[in-house]
Amino acid sequence: MDLIKVVEQAFANEKVATYPKFKAGDTVTVTYRIKEGDKDRLQKFRGVVIQLRGATPQTKTFTVRKISGGIGVERIFPIQSPFIDSIELNKVGKVRRARIFYLRQLSGKKARIKEKKLAIVKEEQA
Repeated sequence: MDLIKVVEQAFANEKVATYPKFKAGDTVTVTYRIKEGDKDRLQKFRGVVIQLRGATPQTKTFTVRKISGGIGVERIFPIQSPFIDSIELNKVGKVRRARIFYLRQLSGKKARIKEKKLAIVKEEQA
Protein backbone atom coordinates (compact mmCIF):
# COMPACT_ATOMS: atom_id res chain seq x y z
CA MET A 1 0.00 0.00 0.00
CA ASP A 2 1.16 3.51 -0.74
CA LEU A 3 2.67 5.40 2.21
CA ILE A 4 0.64 8.52 1.48
CA LYS A 5 -2.63 6.58 1.61
CA VAL A 6 -1.62 5.02 4.94
CA VAL A 7 -0.97 8.45 6.43
CA GLU A 8 -4.25 9.85 5.02
CA GLN A 9 -6.19 6.97 6.58
CA ALA A 10 -4.48 7.53 9.93
CA PHE A 11 -5.50 11.18 9.89
CA ALA A 12 -9.00 10.32 8.66
CA ASN A 13 -9.63 8.35 11.85
CA GLU A 14 -9.05 11.46 13.98
CA LYS A 15 -11.92 13.59 15.26
CA VAL A 16 -13.27 15.88 12.54
CA ALA A 17 -14.65 19.23 13.72
CA THR A 18 -18.21 19.99 12.62
CA TYR A 19 -19.21 23.45 11.47
CA PRO A 20 -22.34 24.78 9.76
CA LYS A 21 -22.48 24.29 6.00
CA PHE A 22 -21.57 27.44 4.12
CA LYS A 23 -20.59 28.39 0.59
CA ALA A 24 -19.26 31.34 -1.37
CA GLY A 25 -21.30 34.49 -0.75
CA ASP A 26 -22.23 33.62 2.82
CA THR A 27 -21.26 35.94 5.67
CA VAL A 28 -19.52 34.07 8.48
CA THR A 29 -17.83 34.92 11.76
CA VAL A 30 -14.73 32.85 12.43
CA THR A 31 -13.51 32.83 16.02
CA TYR A 32 -9.89 31.78 16.12
CA ARG A 33 -7.18 31.49 18.75
CA ILE A 34 -4.21 33.87 18.70
CA LYS A 35 -1.09 33.25 20.75
CA GLU A 36 0.63 36.44 21.93
CA GLY A 37 3.72 35.63 23.94
CA ASP A 38 2.57 33.33 26.72
CA LYS A 39 -1.14 34.28 26.49
CA ASP A 40 -3.92 32.95 24.28
CA ARG A 41 -6.90 35.03 23.23
CA LEU A 42 -9.84 34.63 20.86
CA GLN A 43 -10.37 36.98 17.94
CA LYS A 44 -13.36 37.19 15.62
CA PHE A 45 -13.05 37.67 11.87
CA ARG A 46 -16.36 38.48 10.18
CA GLY A 47 -16.61 38.66 6.43
CA VAL A 48 -17.84 37.17 3.19
CA VAL A 49 -16.64 33.74 2.05
CA ILE A 50 -15.16 34.28 -1.41
CA GLN A 51 -14.01 30.73 -2.09
CA LEU A 52 -13.96 27.17 -0.78
CA ARG A 53 -11.05 25.02 -1.84
CA GLY A 54 -9.87 21.42 -1.36
CA ALA A 55 -11.42 18.01 -1.77
CA THR A 56 -10.83 16.20 1.51
CA PRO A 57 -11.59 17.60 4.97
CA GLN A 58 -7.87 17.57 5.75
CA THR A 59 -7.01 19.82 2.80
CA LYS A 60 -10.14 21.96 2.67
CA THR A 61 -9.65 25.71 3.11
CA PHE A 62 -11.88 28.75 2.79
CA THR A 63 -11.10 32.42 2.19
CA VAL A 64 -12.95 35.18 4.05
CA ARG A 65 -12.86 38.83 2.95
CA LYS A 66 -13.80 41.88 4.99
CA ILE A 67 -13.29 45.63 4.73
CA SER A 68 -11.31 47.04 7.65
CA GLY A 69 -10.65 50.77 7.70
CA GLY A 70 -11.46 51.09 4.00
CA ILE A 71 -8.94 48.40 3.06
CA GLY A 72 -9.91 44.90 1.94
CA VAL A 73 -8.48 42.15 4.15
CA GLU A 74 -8.56 38.48 3.15
CA ARG A 75 -7.66 35.57 5.36
CA ILE A 76 -7.37 31.89 4.42
CA PHE A 77 -8.49 29.39 7.06
CA PRO A 78 -7.92 25.62 6.91
CA ILE A 79 -11.21 23.94 7.88
CA GLN A 80 -9.47 21.52 10.26
CA SER A 81 -7.19 24.09 11.89
CA PRO A 82 -6.82 23.54 15.65
CA PHE A 83 -6.77 27.34 16.05
CA ILE A 84 -10.38 27.74 14.85
CA ASP A 85 -12.65 27.85 17.87
CA SER A 86 -15.98 28.26 16.08
CA ILE A 87 -17.58 29.27 12.79
CA GLU A 88 -20.92 31.05 12.90
CA LEU A 89 -23.10 31.51 9.82
CA ASN A 90 -24.55 35.06 9.88
CA LYS A 91 -26.16 35.49 6.43
CA VAL A 92 -26.76 33.24 3.46
CA GLY A 93 -25.82 35.10 0.29
CA LYS A 94 -27.28 34.68 -3.18
CA VAL A 95 -24.46 34.46 -5.74
CA ARG A 96 -24.09 32.60 -9.03
CA ARG A 97 -20.41 31.74 -8.82
CA ALA A 98 -18.37 29.34 -6.70
CA ARG A 99 -15.50 31.83 -6.43
CA ILE A 100 -16.47 35.47 -6.21
CA PHE A 101 -13.15 37.19 -6.83
CA TYR A 102 -14.98 39.98 -8.67
CA LEU A 103 -15.79 41.44 -5.23
CA ARG A 104 -12.19 42.65 -5.04
CA GLN A 105 -12.84 45.27 -7.73
CA LEU A 106 -16.18 46.43 -6.33
CA SER A 107 -16.61 49.01 -3.58
CA GLY A 108 -19.45 50.61 -1.67
CA LYS A 109 -22.98 49.55 -2.47
CA LYS A 110 -21.88 47.58 -5.52
CA ALA A 111 -20.04 45.14 -3.27
CA ARG A 112 -23.22 44.13 -1.47
CA ILE A 113 -24.52 40.59 -1.85
CA LYS A 114 -28.23 39.83 -1.91
CA GLU A 115 -29.41 37.80 1.03
CA LYS A 116 -31.12 34.51 0.28
CA LYS A 117 -34.46 34.30 2.04
CA LEU A 118 -34.90 30.97 3.78
CA ALA A 119 -38.29 29.52 4.62
CA ILE A 120 -39.01 29.44 8.34
CA VAL A 121 -40.97 26.40 9.45
CA LYS A 122 -43.41 27.22 12.26
CA GLU A 123 -44.23 24.51 14.75
CA GLU A 124 -47.89 23.73 15.29
CA GLN A 125 -49.26 24.62 18.69
CA ALA A 126 -51.43 21.97 20.30
